[in-house]
Amino acid sequence: MWIVYALLSAFFAGLTSILAKIGIGNINSNLATAIRTIVVLIMSWTIVFVTGKHNGIVNIGYKNLLFLILSGIATGLSWLCYYRALQIGEASRVIPIDKFSLVIGMVLASIVLRETITVKTIIGGALITIGTFVLIF
Repeated sequence: MWIVYALLSAFFAGLTSILAKIGIGNINSNLATAIRTIVVLIMSWTIVFVTGKHNGIVNIGYKNLLFLILSGIATGLSWLCYYRALQIGEASRVIPIDKFSLVIGMVLASIVLRETITVKTIIGGALITIGTFVLIF
């Protein structure tokens, strides 16, 4: 089932980029990011309450909370930079660079989470890296 969610994530991420490029046309990229963030916030909390998962908030440990906050900061910084890049650059060049985060994530998973690097991981990461540079230059 995880692969279905992963494929849906990829689809919506691709759609997000195109919709964002159209939406930020004549407004400040930081304002656009703030509007997007409000929508995500409302949608996320709605899903939490509709599914009845809001009661779990009292069980969140300090370590979990700290890393979720740090992840939120990283997400915010990523979105701010991404929207600015989309506003001033061509989407067809900005998107591949943004998706280079896949390779960075794989490297960090190996270093921080101590996940095993396989030959497939190395080949896949190398192909993504090559593809990114082919598309941006």
